[in-house]
Amino acid sequence: MGAGKSGIESARFLAERGATVALHDKKPVEEWPASARALKEANGIGLISGDIPSWLLDQIDLVVISPGVPTNTIPARYVDRKDGEVIGEVELAYRFMKGRIVGITGSNGKTTTTALIGELLANSGIPTQVGGNIGTPLLSLTETSRDDGWTVAELSSFQLETIVDFRPSVGLCLNVTPNHLDRYEGFKDYAAAKHRLFMNQTAEDVAVLNADDEITADWGPGLKANVVMFSIRKELDEGLFLRERDLVCRSNGKERTLTTREEIFLRGLHNVENVLAALAAGLACGASPESMRETVANFKGVEHRIEFVAEIDGVKFYNDSKATSVDATSKALEALSEERGKTILILGGRGKNAPYAPLIPLIERSVRALVVLGEDGDNIEEQLKGYAEIIRATSVEDAVERGFASAQKGDSVLLAPACASFDMFRSFEERGTVFKRAVAELKERTTPSAEAAGTPVS
Repeated sequence: MGAGKSGIESARFLAERGATVALHDKKPVEEWPASARALKEANGIGLISGDIPSWLLDQIDLVVISPGVPTNTIPARYVDRKDGEVIGEVELAYRFMKGRIVGITGSNGKTTTTALIGELLANSGIPTQVGGNIGTPLLSLTETSRDDGWTVAELSSFQLETIVDFRPSVGLCLNVTPNHLDRYEGFKDYAAAKHRLFMNQTAEDVAVLNADDEITADWGPGLKANVVMFSIRKELDEGLFLRERDLVCRSNGKERTLTTREEIFLRGLHNVENVLAALAAGLACGASPESMRETVANFKGVEHRIEFVAEIDGVKFYNDSKATSVDATSKALEALSEERGKTILILGGRGKNAPYAPLIPLIERSVRALVVLGEDGDNIEEQLKGYAEIIRATSVEDAVERGFASAQKGDSVLLAPACASFDMFRSFEERGTVFKRAVAELKERTTPSAEAAGTPVS
């Protein structure tokens, strides 16, 4: 169910192993990706759009459900009642995966932490591959997995809903803050989905938890795994923590400084949290502390996460299109508060039923103007009016123009929408790419050419 990346890979994988497979999506087949439509000819896979025909329901033994498809839909609900199995692509991959797994979840920071852990292990000489919610379906990594290797997997709450036996040797939950409340009945249900990451762990495994997060801080005593806590706010008797500028590991009464804030390329205190969590995972997997220190210093982050794009006439542009929740936007604003100027914040998209009020203190402190666009624009304006100038935009390109026009030298224009992208784009990646292209075009129009400026041209 779902003709996206994980659905396409699941269909192909199962068909190649002799299963009779149908791929389903609500959209008309002509709107499916070309790689999905090609499965019929290449792999003999049936393609079904719209409603599932009733004659097919009694023939289904297994439903592999994509993360974006609710688990209470037919045929998932129907097949589950008749003793069929309903799983996700992550669970399917686990049943064929060799070696051990690091699983990373959390409301914010997953992708950055996943990518960093992958580099920490690989640079320590450990056979490593990276996939999951970061963009590469885990199923596509089963054939390259090896008994002596690690698979580092980013996992969303949607993916964790459909695991059965999936067990990470090292599991991390970075934080749990309100998100996807348009999908879940309430915050507790969302948090429970995150908690499922640890449900199959044993005393041989490691669970890495955020001691500063009020949800994850309480999980430790109930887990079977060995719990390692991390904190940026306080020193821990055992675990990893920030002491002034040092990132310290304390274990069995001994301490070691693993790196310092000055050695971390990534900006923002939230990225110090991500680095602490990644270092905890690296230690659990046997990575060398010396190698990890060097990797952290050289790690430049991932695209669409507080990504510096350009500077135009003293105004810096940052792309944080991945900030699809209010909490992620807060973290981006906090990171840029270290800059000398104010921030022009571009907000909006498809809302997630979460309040925008938590942004108000940061807006009052560091935001010069809010550029608002998208489906939830009226709601955002209603909740945040009076705390900063609000400018309405019709598109990302228009938002870039208006943001630049309202900025002063030393300011930053930040795309951190606090919303999903699906009202205007296929993904947050597409939204971020459009933003970067708009900034590049603005720079080209604004920056005089060498010839026009009187500079000799060779």
